[in-house]
Amino acid sequence: MRLVLTADTHVPKRARDLPETLWTAIEAADVVVHAGDWVDEALLDAMLARSRRLIGVYGNNDGPALRARLPEVARVDLDGLRVAVVHETGPRTGREQRCAARYPDVDLLVFGHSHIPWDTEAPGGLRLLNPGSPTDRRSQPHATYLEAEITDGRLTGVRLHRLPRP
Repeated sequence: MRLVLTADTHVPKRARDLPETLWTAIEAADVVVHAGDWVDEALLDAMLARSRRLIGVYGNNDGPALRARLPEVARVDLDGLRVAVVHETGPRTGREQRCAARYPDVDLLVFGHSHIPWDTEAPGGLRLLNPGSPTDRRSQPHATYLEAEITDGRLTGVRLHRLPRP
């Protein structure tokens, strides 16, 4: 199962649209995960139309219309891998321990908010992934998103994609 992970797209405030490279990956993926801060419903509708399966949550920059359509936390089983998606996880200090305590029944936690790519493992084996942002790199050298595979209930082949600067 092929995954695309993204967050903090902020369309149309930070960019008019997603980079074409990301759209191509979205269309090829079995599952797309968006960890919040869409900003506009039009992007949600476009991703629903162009993806096979979309799992998303709202972020702190998402208004009432998006909050009415998306949960704060999404939980799903993907080919035996227990996944949770949330926008915010709090400060980076202590993140692994805090998330392991909050999500004890999860194998993978996908989160956003910081615009900083993150890939760590918490005590007990919880994997934490933040794809960064494909449209608003902030202090990072590149805008980013993640791709991964799930094989027999295991997360494999996690790849960070760096997008060229516009």
